[in-house]
Amino acid sequence: MGRRHSPILAAGAVVIDRPEGKSPRVLLVHRPLYDDWTLPKGKLETDETLPGCAQREVEEETGVHIRLGLPIGKISYSIGSGKKESYYWLGHALSSKRHKPNKEVDKVAWLSAGTALARMTYGDERTLVDRALTLSHTTPLLIVRHAKAMERKNWSGRDQARPLSARGRKQARNLVPLLGAYGVTEVVSSSATRCAQTMKPYSKASGHEIELWSSLTEEQAEANEKGVAQTMQRLVQRVRDTSRPLAVCGHRPVLPLMQESVGVPPRPMQTAAVLVAHLDADGKTVAYERHKQRV
Repeated sequence: MGRRHSPILAAGAVVIDRPEGKSPRVLLVHRPLYDDWTLPKGKLETDETLPGCAQREVEEETGVHIRLGLPIGKISYSIGSGKKESYYWLGHALSSKRHKPNKEVDKVAWLSAGTALARMTYGDERTLVDRALTLSHTTPLLIVRHAKAMERKNWSGRDQARPLSARGRKQARNLVPLLGAYGVTEVVSSSATRCAQTMKPYSKASGHEIELWSSLTEEQAEANEKGVAQTMQRLVQRVRDTSRPLAVCGHRPVLPLMQESVGVPPRPMQTAAVLVAHLDADGKTVAYERHKQRV
């Protein structure tokens, strides 16, 4: 038997605009090399997450800056070098700039849903658009496990002040495009150094200050589990009231309580892993996804 190769991974989005009083519009691109009309998507880069790839590719191919909403599904197909898997999310447009035609994408068009479905080249992508048009608006709440910290045995100070390792600092930097893909504007963290340092690169890149909560530290959570639940309930309520995507960073022993607080069955999370809970207008989790780093 020949060696089995891993599939080539790609990501994109079904970007839908819903003008008040008008029919929904869908964002499509035309690729001159294939002479097709398709959804914006592209290949995963080194150390990149699929959500980060989806946001980046949409902006590169269309000039439209989006945040991701609900995951829609994936399309798998064979190519010359093996298998390719493309993952898609619902995309919410935040801003846009003019796209300069190039050899990869020469036309970008916002089309009514009916026109888009008629013009699209591939049936499996039409299925994704049909699905996306039925989805309701949600707001993401992201739970982040802090990045890799110095080993406890190598740290002589207070545990709350234990910093990230070199690997952890790289993981923290890699979180920037992932949190950005979901449009995070509220940055919350346990007040422990390793958690705050995990969120610092995104805070600096986005301009959103970190809000520190001592109730989410290991020490306080161990003595007051109810305090963790109350803090998370406040954060869920904030997302519900403001519709502003929020990310909160915590510790391994506290993460099960944090996950349960958003209605997600608790599961171990690797360092710098992220749980994305998609909350509806009532603050209920209607879908969730998990992402981990390869670093």
